[in-house]
Parts: sequence; C-alpha cells; structure tokens
Amino acid sequence: GASAYILNYFLYIMWALCFAFLAVSLVRVFAPYACGSGIPEIKTILSGFIIRGYLGKWTLLIKTVTLVLVVSSGLSLGKEGPLVHVACCCGNFFSSLFSKYSKNEGKRREVLSAAAAAGVSVAFGAPIGGVLFSLEEVSYYFPLKTLWRSFFAALVAAFTLRSINPFGNSRLVLFYVEYHTPWYMAELFPFILLGVFGGLWGTLFIRCNIAWCRRRKTTRLGKYPVLEVIVITAITAIIAYPNPYTRRSTSELISELFNDCGALESSQLCDYINDPNMTRPVDDIPDRPAGPGVYTAMWQLALALVFKIVITIFTFGMKIPSGLFIPSMAVGAMAGRMVGIGVEQLAYHHHDWIIFRNWCRPGADCVTPGLYAMVGAAACLGGVTRMTVSLVVIMFELTGGLEYIVPLMAAAVTSKWVADAFGKEGIYEAHIHLNGYPFLDVKDEFTHRTLATDVMRPRRGEAPLSVLTQDSMTVEDVETLIKETDYNGFPVVVSKDSERLIGFAQRRELILAIKNARQRQDGVVSNSIVYFTEDPPELPPNSPHPLKLRRILNLSPFTVTDHTPMETVVDIFRKLGLRQCLVTRSGRLLGIITKKDVLRHMAQMANQDPESIMFN
Repeated sequence: GASAYILNYFLYIMWALCFAFLAVSLVRVFAPYACGSGIPEIKTILSGFIIRGYLGKWTLLIKTVTLVLVVSSGLSLGKEGPLVHVACCCGNFFSSLFSKYSKNEGKRREVLSAAAAAGVSVAFGAPIGGVLFSLEEVSYYFPLKTLWRSFFAALVAAFTLRSINPFGNSRLVLFYVEYHTPWYMAELFPFILLGVFGGLWGTLFIRCNIAWCRRRKTTRLGKYPVLEVIVITAITAIIAYPNPYTRRSTSELISELFNDCGALESSQLCDYINDPNMTRPVDDIPDRPAGPGVYTAMWQLALALVFKIVITIFTFGMKIPSGLFIPSMAVGAMAGRMVGIGVEQLAYHHHDWIIFRNWCRPGADCVTPGLYAMVGAAACLGGVTRMTVSLVVIMFELTGGLEYIVPLMAAAVTSKWVADAFGKEGIYEAHIHLNGYPFLDVKDEFTHRTLATDVMRPRRGEAPLSVLTQDSMTVEDVETLIKETDYNGFPVVVSKDSERLIGFAQRRELILAIKNARQRQDGVVSNSIVYFTEDPPELPPNSPHPLKLRRILNLSPFTVTDHTPMETVVDIFRKLGLRQCLVTRSGRLLGIITKKDVLRHMAQMANQDPESIMFN
C-alpha cells in the first residue's frame, strides 16, 4: 500500500544520507587523499612526481571503508577506479618493508604498475585486462619484466578472488552472460552508431564535469564538501527511488541489461508475447513481439538514462571515493539495450526487408538485445577514458563473450575516434591538468627545434642558481639556504668560482642529515663546516667538528649539455620519469631544467600562456 511505499521511500533516503555523510566525514577528518578515483594521481606518481601520503596507510584504511559506504549509498559512482588506488596503497606498503624497493624509486614504480594491474583484476575479475589497463592507461614506463610481474600479480589477485567467491556464483566476474546466437554483418551498423553515441557522451561528460570541478575549485562551493555530498545524495535518492532501474545498485542494473531473455526470466525487459504453439528448446527462443512490460521498461530506461547522464557529471570529483567505470557502463548499457530492443522489433515486424532477409527468417532468434547493451557499455567507457585494447579485453573477460570481440572492437575504436575529434584528453588527463599535476603525457609529440639553453633556469637577468659548495659552507649557511628557498634539491659544486659540478643533494635528505647530526654527533654546531668530499678539508686548530654529508650526495645526477635539443630532453623526462635535470658545459654547471619548466615551454610552443599552467 501507499504507507509502506512512503516508509520505504523515506528509509531509502535516510540510509543513503547516513552512509554518504559518514563517508565524507571520515575522508575529511582522517584521509583527505582518499577522495576521488585515484587513477589521475597514480598516473602522476608513476611519471616520477611524488605526492607524499597519497599511498599511505591511513589513505588505504579510510578509502577501503568509505568505498563500501558510498557504493551502498546509491550514488552514481563505481568502485573499480578506487580499487586501483587501494591496490597501489597495498603495493606501496609492501615496498616499504623491503629496502630493495623502498630505497629505489624505479623499482617501487614497477611494483605500483603491477599493483594497478592487480587492482583491475580484482575489480572486474579480468586479470589479462588488468595487465593491459596498467600498460595502456596507468603506467608511464612499462618494460618487459614489469609485464610478466604484473601478469603474475594479476593472476594471484584473480586466484584469491576466485577462492573467496564474493558473488556466490562460482565465477570471477559479476556480469557473466551466455548468448546463443551469433552476430551478423548487418548489425555492425547499429554497433558503430553506439560507438558514436559513446564518443559523444564521453566528450559531453568530460567537458561538463571539468567545468563543474573548476567551478568547485574557484568558488565558495569548494569550501563546503560535506554539504555538497549531502545535497547530491539527497537529490540522487529522491529521484532514483521511483524508477526501478535507478533504485537498484548499478552493478545489478548492468547485469540485468546484459542478460539474454531466457524462458524463466521474470524481468520486465523480457515481457514478450509468447506464441502458444511454440515448442522449442529453452535456450533458443525466437524473436517475439514486445509486450506491455517491455514498453514500460523502455520509457523507464529512457528516464533512467537521462538521470544517470546528468547526475554522474555532478557526482564524479566530490570529496568521496568515486569511480567512473560502472556509471559509464550503465549509461552505455541502457542506450544499447534500448537500441537492441528497437532492432529486434524491427527485424520481427519487417523480416522481409532487404537488410533482414538474408539472415533473419520468421521464427528465428536473430537479434540479442543484451549484446547491444554490452557493446554500448564498452563504447561509453571508451569515450570517457579513451581506452581501446584493454577495454575490449576487460569487456570480454567481464562477460565471457569471446565470440563478440569484433563488435566490441568496432564500438571501442569508433567511440575513441569520435571523442578524439572533439578533444584528445580522456577524463583522467583532464583531471591531471585541472589539479595542476606536473605530468608529461607520453602520447603528446614535441617537434620544435629549441635547445636546453632556451629552457634552463636561471635565465638572463634572474638571480644565480642556489648551489652548495663541496667544503666551504657552514651548517648555518646550509640551513639558511634551505629556509630561504623552497627547491626540491641543490647542485653541489667545487666552489662558487669554478662551478664544476660534483653532484646533487635532495632538500629532504639535507634537513634529516643535519637534524640527526645535531642530535647524535658531538661537536657539530652552527659554524661547523659541511663537506661532501671523501676527506675532510684542512681546518684551523680550534675549529668545531666538521660534518660529512657525502653519503646523501647523488654523485651521478642526470645532466645534459646546453646544446642538447629539447626534443631529446623531453624524451628523457618522459622515459626516465625525471623531476629535474642539470645543464652543463665542459663539466661547468650552467643551470637546471625541472619538469615544470618543460611543461611551461611546451605550452609556450603551443601558443599558450606559460604562466597559465598552475601547479599544486
């Protein structure tokens, strides 16, 4: 009755608000880095930039707990992206237990690449797709040894998932389907149309979501993250409950949209008018005219599609863990199922048309609407993320539909082409630029003929480079230099006059070394000489005890000459994930190039204002 419906409605909204409020409060108080998808930041970290605390224990704990809460609240978000972040947090934690990985940034990044593969393997039950996702979308540098290590990590993750059996269906995947009819060449046309829809949806979503997130960053809206989450949750719950397709969890919705209509299906989507004389095996049910339930489901799906498109734009990017895979797949699956039912009814009522005559005879099972939902889901996910190879592999692993690999490929490639026509950036690259992370995209080409000397700092008229000398500065001089500047590190030279390069000292290690020396070494005071050589310098008899810091000195910092082409320098920064590179001439230090300098120079070459690129 009405009272039971109203009570259910009220409780649905209250549970949603309760879960969402608890999630955003935990994120805000304990781990601000636990919000969002995490994939843009993982990409940035794997490119060589360090975001301290982003892969920490608190982030791991809070993101795991709040992910359960936000998915349960019914918000239009997924858990797959955040699970990649969670897996990378685990990888970072295990790396810190072994000095081989904790002290070597390159090896740690290899572990994180493998962890990303394991994350997708667990999220989708797609181990091979996980490895390809790490290769295509997340990793910056992916040598062959990382490939098989990632494959092994994804295998162990999938094996563990299968032994736990979380879905209770003895399968790795949530959306396993079995279709009993092949696809036909004439169906490629609607598949490509779904690809076009996916590309257009991806472009619309990226532009609207980035505009909303920029508004959040630049206006007072960003000061009230808890209120924003509560308002969006309330709107979602109030609008979602009356429609049965938005009320249920998005994963269940996708599973129903992918399903083929068997004889025992009770879903509205399977309310066809049966022929009383039909005597066929249960699996091979011929195309039938749609009943009233199918028409009701169609307009409910249309309303759900519009609602999902709009609400996902505002949900992704809030201060809660939020993935994008499942909402994008839901949008595509709804559009695909509606197209599939349309093609099925067209083939049933007009089987004498020339396009249906060759392959769709009366009484045959020609069109599978669930396959269209699967292709639509792949198209929309491809339009948003610009994935191709890994997307197709994830989709056929996710559904078990290996026979339908060509329709999936056609839709994925079409959606990428259409979306790329409006803008080259996927959603993750767009968020990287919005957040101001120094990220050099491997896909961008640099073809200008500038040299390292055109980009290096200091430029003419600027203050000279802040350097340390090998044996003539005191502890106080070093501490003053650290206090007055905010650089990540300092080149070490023989003397201010010769400027012959010795090595590079990191700021963080200098601070720790001086702090420890003051606490533990007797005789180290403010006017103690700091030296980076093997042997201490000759000092007057009454001088305080000198401080040796050679162990923290990087004796082989990456250097280029002032006439190195910038095309080579950009390539070096990309391939090695460098943060800075020193510029020398005949061993003399001339300047420094940081990743931010390279990005500003690339913007300048593309006729953009280099100062418009803001970095966090």
